[in-house]
Amino acid sequence: MAENRNNETEPTVNEYGEKIAPKGEKKENTAPTETKRYTNYSNNKRYNNQRRPMLPPKGVSPESFDRQQGMTANRPAQRTENSGENRPYEQRRPYKNYNSYNSNGGSKPYYGNRNYSRPYDNNRGYDQSRSYNKPYRAAEQVSDKPAPDTSVFEKTSFEKSYEKPYQRNSYDRRNNRDDNRYQGGRYRYNNQDSQNNSSRQLSAEVVSETPELDTRFSAHTNHRAVKRTPLRIIPLGGLNEIGKNMTVFECGNDMFIVDCGLAFPDSDMPGVDLVIPDFTYVEQNISRVRGIVITHGHEDHIGSLAYLLKKCNIPVYATRLTIGLIEGKLKEHNLMSQAKLNVVTPRQTVKMGCMAVEFIRVNHSIPDAVGLAIHTPAGIVIHTGDFKVDFTPIEGGIIDLARFGELGNRGVLALMSDSTNAERPGHTASERTVGASFEKLFAKAEGKRIIIATFASNIHRIQQIINKAVSSERKVAVFGRSMLNVISTAMELGYLSVPEGVIIDLETMNKYPPEKIVLITTGSQGEPMSALTRMAMNEHRSVTITPMDYIIISANPIPGNEKYVTKVVNELLKAGAEVIYESMYDVHVSGHACQEEIKLIMSLTRPRFFIPVHGEYKHLKKSANLAYAMGIPESNVIIGSIGDVIETDGTTIGITGKVQAGRVLVDGLGVGDVGSIVLRDRKHLAEDGLIVAVATIESESGTILAGPDILSRGFVYVRENEEMMEAARDILRKTLESCLSDGVRDWNSIKSGLRDSLSDYIYMKTKRNPMILPIIEEI
Repeated sequence: MAENRNNETEPTVNEYGEKIAPKGEKKENTAPTETKRYTNYSNNKRYNNQRRPMLPPKGVSPESFDRQQGMTANRPAQRTENSGENRPYEQRRPYKNYNSYNSNGGSKPYYGNRNYSRPYDNNRGYDQSRSYNKPYRAAEQVSDKPAPDTSVFEKTSFEKSYEKPYQRNSYDRRNNRDDNRYQGGRYRYNNQDSQNNSSRQLSAEVVSETPELDTRFSAHTNHRAVKRTPLRIIPLGGLNEIGKNMTVFECGNDMFIVDCGLAFPDSDMPGVDLVIPDFTYVEQNISRVRGIVITHGHEDHIGSLAYLLKKCNIPVYATRLTIGLIEGKLKEHNLMSQAKLNVVTPRQTVKMGCMAVEFIRVNHSIPDAVGLAIHTPAGIVIHTGDFKVDFTPIEGGIIDLARFGELGNRGVLALMSDSTNAERPGHTASERTVGASFEKLFAKAEGKRIIIATFASNIHRIQQIINKAVSSERKVAVFGRSMLNVISTAMELGYLSVPEGVIIDLETMNKYPPEKIVLITTGSQGEPMSALTRMAMNEHRSVTITPMDYIIISANPIPGNEKYVTKVVNELLKAGAEVIYESMYDVHVSGHACQEEIKLIMSLTRPRFFIPVHGEYKHLKKSANLAYAMGIPESNVIIGSIGDVIETDGTTIGITGKVQAGRVLVDGLGVGDVGSIVLRDRKHLAEDGLIVAVATIESESGTILAGPDILSRGFVYVRENEEMMEAARDILRKTLESCLSDGVRDWNSIKSGLRDSLSDYIYMKTKRNPMILPIIEEI
């Protein structure tokens, strides 16, 4: 600030544009005596109760600045003692007054107030070299300070780099009113332009070819687009299908796996028990695999883990309940002695070589479900796992939306989101709505035995069933091997609260009247060997369905299982039982997020790229449409397939290759021995049946000693088609004699001739193509 000094070089106008009286003249003071603040003193010093006036910020005229302070330009001295305590201009701008009153009413130096080490000298004028942006940047550093880390693992160098707040160059919107683009991590000023305040032009580090998409999406993402070490995301399952979820993350010389699940066989897989991913790529790179991360304990995420650990002994990281369920599966395969199981908690971070995995609590239909924040050199990738947003969960806390938001503020490279319910609008209902429905249904079932079929892993629902059984003074019996295993594990680990004496053995169930019993069983999907299906078919050795049964199917049919569920319901109704299975009774809520919840995660994380996962193609496409609606460009959304190598370097993303992937069929103890050829033969047998043609030939002379004889299985009933079978024998005999007379001794050629001749005749008579197996015995 300029002051009036008695010297020759005194300027005639001060910094406020006010005229200064020349030497020898006295400037007229129009301010009242009691509020004088700008009086010159002979000793050129200020008293403690005097304050320096604020200078206007750059680009603001003194008159406008004074009006914002509640003064007029020609009366700068009309300020009250309390005017500095409530100044509207200072409240909405980060610039602070040079002096502010302390508690004693005295002056407090500005630099002391901001904790600067160098005190302000009252005898020295304002230093013009000090920028107004310094206190603004200091405040920005404080506000951008990352949340305290809760990891018990050592952090990598790139992870520590994320904690450093990104220093954006100051942006003066007053000088760039025509440019409304987002000033986030994607843009920076050129060095030359930043030095020249009069001319500032934005230089985009990465922009797409369509300007309108840049403008739309630049306000959505907070990711800093800088080229870094490439990250490869390789889905080995879970895309374009339901189940079999498995994804490989690869960066540099390090790899780790997310989930290792199974799928159940389709109707075109006769005789197949389970379907697991193809582990070939993992086996080929086993030396680079640092571990397996499991998001939750459902079969489609842990079911094939035992088959992988038989080939590769890899450390496994999961939450407490998930580890407990994994232990049960490993015991069945005798792998507990060699397995490396590690229990983690939400907000904990695990190192995976040059990458790190942070666990984030989410809500699902099973407790202890987590999403993942994968910190990589290319950026942060968020994998939601299976999730929904439930603000009133039965057990545990709500989804950690705050952490998703913190990561979004830091900058998210890519979001991999659950797409199972992407077709459903709105929000997924809370699990507590099912409890309210049970309350009403238990009241309606008074005097009857209650049988409830649900998913074995839905511990939240089992807890509510037990609570209602206790309140209605009923005992609980459990049916189904998987149901017994899950309930015992959950009780042992404290995830299921059951009063003593409520759960009874099957042997003691008959000691109680039916109206005092609740049966919890498997079979909500109509599985042929499940307990409920055997009850419906009257094949269960302990339970017989009667008109005194009140049956609740607390699940929605998985796509493809509708006809099996309908068959079970029909049989239960024929037995006279009352069956509740319609969705109108609210006996089931999904564990997956609907459209509005997916949008919520997108808005919190603000990813640069979006990769929908967990669903058939229609689900992935619908999830991608939600991303487009949220402002993510179509070029930044990747709908992949199993085996695709999705690669990103922090600026671009694309499918750059393919690895061996697919499905491996498990039949009994055989893993992979049932391939496409075996499945083709099984379907062939199921559709058209089998014909076996047997003949005996003397090796030296080549004469036919016996046959050809024909055996039929699944083709026609021989006794009712003897004429056709006799004609088929004659055709085989003529074909065999013709081959032998021509000197053909290659049995494969003879078998091929027999097969072709018989197949042509059978098709001409029946228009069917049974499987034909010629067998030649040589003596």
